[in-house]
Amino acid sequence: MSEGDPKNTHFGYKTVEADKKADLVADVFHSVAAKYDIMNDVMSFGIHRFWKRHTIETAAARPGMKVLDLAGGTGDLTAKFSHLVGDRGQVVLADINDSMLKVGRTKLRDKGIVNNVSYVQANAEALPFPDNHFDIITIAFGLRNVTDKDAALRSMQRVLKPGGKLLVLEFSTPKHEIMRKVYDMYSFKVLPKMGELITKDADSYEYLAESIRMHPDQETLKQMMVDAGFEQVDYTNMTDGVVALHKGYKF
Repeated sequence: MSEGDPKNTHFGYKTVEADKKADLVADVFHSVAAKYDIMNDVMSFGIHRFWKRHTIETAAARPGMKVLDLAGGTGDLTAKFSHLVGDRGQVVLADINDSMLKVGRTKLRDKGIVNNVSYVQANAEALPFPDNHFDIITIAFGLRNVTDKDAALRSMQRVLKPGGKLLVLEFSTPKHEIMRKVYDMYSFKVLPKMGELITKDADSYEYLAESIRMHPDQETLKQMMVDAGFEQVDYTNMTDGVVALHKGYKF
């Protein structure tokens, strides 16, 4: 790891051994996978659909392209990309968590999305794909759960084609103090109660709130992408910076 003690990292607000974090995160998503889509709608009041739609529009996928939907979870972005790249294109839904992959695969197959989508269980820090392979990579609400974010960004840069783009959609830091206070109250008081009510799992949603606060802010993540080799890196704040969409190119 590139930050602090190389043997330790953050799991929410806790300090844990770096090689244990992936298993701890896996436990969270095994727990919430079945109700993941319902919770996304409830806890964001449906706004996550707008954030994802903006990501799809910014990606500007075209027929024939190869797209990697990394940490793709239950496949919301994959479903959209499948239609956009068409029969000549390919979309890979990759996630480190097999429970999430199974939910995503079932969901997309039930929608009849089968021909141009494949599923790969993969660690973002060491992607099992060839160099210069994808036209577009998206990672939506997944980077904050990665142990070594710098390694993951370098891995994404490696498998992206020259001229390709990376889009990182992630919770970030609200711009205004009033929004930060409201957001903190909602995250730490309301969100765990929603988790308990809907998934019978308050702890996983406490981790969610904490992991967001430990994630790099907008400018820090922008510099991390530059350091990983991306160019023309910029970001767009949505909902006052509660969420940010970072974009970078490989040239």
